[in-house]
Amino acid sequence: MIQGIGAAAGVAIGKAFVLPNWEWSLPDTQVNPVDLAKEFERLYEGIRTSKDEIEFIKKEFREVVGPEESSIFDAHLAILDDPVFMSEIRGIIERQYKAAEVAVKEAIDHFVAMFDLLDDEYMKERAVDIKDVGNRLLKHLLGAPEVTLPSDTQPYILVAKELSPSQLAHLNPVYVLGIVTMMGGKTSHSSIMARALGIPLVAGLENKLTSPIQTGDMLVMDGETGTVQIHPDESTVQAYAARRDKQQRKKEQLELLATVEAITKDGASLHLAGNISSVKELDMALKYGAEGVGLFRTEFLYMDRHSFPTEEEQFEVYKLVAEKVGSNSVVIRTLDIGGDKHLDYFQLPEEQNPFLGYRAIRISLDRKDMFKTQLTAILRASHFGNVKLMFPMISSVEEVQAAKAILNEVKNELDEQGIPYNHKIPVGIMIEVPAAVMIAELLAEEVDFFSIGTNDLVQYVLAVDRMNEQIAHMYHPYHPAVLRMIRMTVQAARDVGIDVSVCGEMAADERSLPLWLELGIRTLSMSPQALLRVKHRTLNTLAAEAKETAKACFRHRTSLQTEELLSAFAVRSGAAAEAPKEKTL
Repeated sequence: MIQGIGAAAGVAIGKAFVLPNWEWSLPDTQVNPVDLAKEFERLYEGIRTSKDEIEFIKKEFREVVGPEESSIFDAHLAILDDPVFMSEIRGIIERQYKAAEVAVKEAIDHFVAMFDLLDDEYMKERAVDIKDVGNRLLKHLLGAPEVTLPSDTQPYILVAKELSPSQLAHLNPVYVLGIVTMMGGKTSHSSIMARALGIPLVAGLENKLTSPIQTGDMLVMDGETGTVQIHPDESTVQAYAARRDKQQRKKEQLELLATVEAITKDGASLHLAGNISSVKELDMALKYGAEGVGLFRTEFLYMDRHSFPTEEEQFEVYKLVAEKVGSNSVVIRTLDIGGDKHLDYFQLPEEQNPFLGYRAIRISLDRKDMFKTQLTAILRASHFGNVKLMFPMISSVEEVQAAKAILNEVKNELDEQGIPYNHKIPVGIMIEVPAAVMIAELLAEEVDFFSIGTNDLVQYVLAVDRMNEQIAHMYHPYHPAVLRMIRMTVQAARDVGIDVSVCGEMAADERSLPLWLELGIRTLSMSPQALLRVKHRTLNTLAAEAKETAKACFRHRTSLQTEELLSAFAVRSGAAAEAPKEKTL
């Protein structure tokens, strides 16, 4: 058994198909100085073709997994526009009289080597993006064909030294049982995409194989534990096949819960909503029984285009979502760009720490014209359903008051035009920075509801970038400081009498259920894929026991103690229960 890194959960059994390394060996040829213009022309044509190809891949991938995961290709487009990378290529051509493809190859090698020297796994994995984009450009400069995958319809486990997002985007999930890579880890773009596609992936097998895996080798892999076995015996195959089949049965049986209410064994009910970025994701959430939308990430309406969406374009989407959820509510969060989300047509300033910089509500208040366009579209849509409005990354009362003042301007303009909207549209804010928690009682007097965004809250409270592999082990959602922050927020909301929900990854973590039951949080919003798992756990939980467990958690001094206690409770309750039977309907 070979131990790698479990990057995307699931069991796969099948024959290997080894993807040839996408490597180029080029002669160090020089060009005549009089032909430099031709080399630059070839370079720019290759860049244009590469951009068109990436845009096409991004669009196709978006149709499968939605806009959030497909935005990975924005990083690839940005590389082709990066002035440092492109200056390196042009400099080699201009000063050393080298052919365009040679200059591109040398630039790739230079930047990849530089990234590999950094003591940061996250940055090392970004080197894969540089190679992916550079190799795509090389392919067009050389007129080389794509590496082809098996042409028959026999499913296989794909094996590669490293798999680029572009290569993964071309895979048909129907025929790819699993993926094994020598390089990479959990935070690589390919791992993120594999999880979105539901393909098991084990990474990091470099230097762990006594001999290379060959095409046709029989493999058993477990994307959760990160293990791979080559030429397993029959008993091993049968054991893993049983696990795989059990996972599939559980998935099918969980789907029976789509129309069942989320109520604990002793009668405590939960309202489970979906986090969405598109209408396609909404359809999936509703299929899995979502009771409305707890977080509509509107920034994805602004991506994958060349200009800001118009008021009418936004209105049509918001209206459609509102109508689809019916009497249930849809919480529309205003634009949250900056940090790791960028728009090609809106230049953000260069920042040393963009996550603490010009982003979210700060941009909206600064760009009043853009903000008013979005607010107008949201207000118009509120006439067609139960729409709520939410502002992101609030850290002061002044920001809320400024946002509400602009909202009132928009309301007055709509009144003057006689355009209908919900005059009493509920207005809420995201609680995701420590400052908001510390003044929660003041903020609660300004709004109608809170939504706790645990992803950013944990990150900011602990000063830990969860995408940085060097310190990812310090990202603890159950850290005593995080739990106290959540409790303070809930108490402030309760004192003023406003609603509070949770919409981060903690909402989708079944182990957290006792915390929500004890704190009195009854609305959780999560990715569509998590809805049925959380509902299953709820149906198999006794709220009274869960609350006692949570009380003990709030007394603990370490993250580990709390995590162990919640995990043990999960085993005793929901995790110990068999997959739901039809009689639960």
